[in-house]
Amino acid sequence: MAGETNEDIKAMSFEQALEALERIVDDLERGDVPLDQSIRIYERGEALKAHCDRLLKAAEDKVEKIRLSRDGKPVGTEPLDAD
Repeated sequence: MAGETNEDIKAMSFEQALEALERIVDDLERGDVPLDQSIRIYERGEALKAHCDRLLKAAEDKVEKIRLSRDGKPVGTEPLDAD
């Protein structure tokens, strides 16, 4: 299996990691994978999930909301959780 040490996961985009995770879930749900391989791909799935969580958290930290003036015109941005 490519990336046996899961080092390749660090370079994946959120979309790539999510797609790889979906393939793993499909393989495990089918149940036709040998036990030793199931364990390896489950561990890879855990690493992919953790990577997706990190990327999602980083994206959430960057999200800003647009502040509007009283007449509804944009006047700037502020962190999403600034309330």
